[in-house]
Amino acid sequence: MEPAAGNDKASFGFREVEAGEKAGLVRGVFDSVASRYDLMNDVMSAGVHRVWKDITAARLNPQPGEVIVDCAGGTGDMARRFARLAEKARKRRGGAPAEIFVVDYNAEMIAAGRAKPFDAAIRWSVGDAQRLPLPDGCADAYVISFGIRNVTDISAALAEARRVLKPGGRFLCLEFSRPVTQTLQKAYDAYSFKVIPAMGELVARDRASYQYLVESIRRFPPQDRFAQLIREAGFSNVGWTNFTGGVAALHHGWAV
Repeated sequence: MEPAAGNDKASFGFREVEAGEKAGLVRGVFDSVASRYDLMNDVMSAGVHRVWKDITAARLNPQPGEVIVDCAGGTGDMARRFARLAEKARKRRGGAPAEIFVVDYNAEMIAAGRAKPFDAAIRWSVGDAQRLPLPDGCADAYVISFGIRNVTDISAALAEARRVLKPGGRFLCLEFSRPVTQTLQKAYDAYSFKVIPAMGELVARDRASYQYLVESIRRFPPQDRFAQLIREAGFSNVGWTNFTGGVAALHHGWAV
């Protein structure tokens, strides 16, 4: 778990590093993997991540005229889903186009996203999840997918999510989590530690970055503890849905 405010240490995988160093280390990881990030997601999950993301986008239910923040949005994989759904709703109902702000700490990930075809509704920005370049109460929805475990201070990132949301705004977080049975946990551990770094070396030519990503998943709080952090940040009706037996989980809440 990430440190509480005031702690000068942070986890970087299984290592403890100075809190001020973590952002730079994480940036180095994603600088290295940006060009093959989406390909590796398909390889590692056998495409299952697409199902998780489709469910998340459907649960968000983007509407015409909404402002949606896709934090740690990287290559825009989620933002494109939001744009498509919002445009379908606009064609049915009319109204203004949605605005989708992709904010990611890593410029290489943003560049990889902008290099692909994208909807005009998507705005791109390099920014920190703990200090978003957005005004208070500007967004109808905030989504962070497979990114919050990489921040230095989870609670600070959640507080920023609450700050930029309007009262009643929707919060969704899709993240790797804890399998719900010991049998699945053991199988997942074996796959994660033996197969994923080897895939990273073969496909992305970077074993170390994928070793970090596997370790960062293990350091992330389990579903109930993360839900409590969301509540403490000022969200109500907090809950979660497990995907693939808890390999990933979609947490949700409403800004109050």
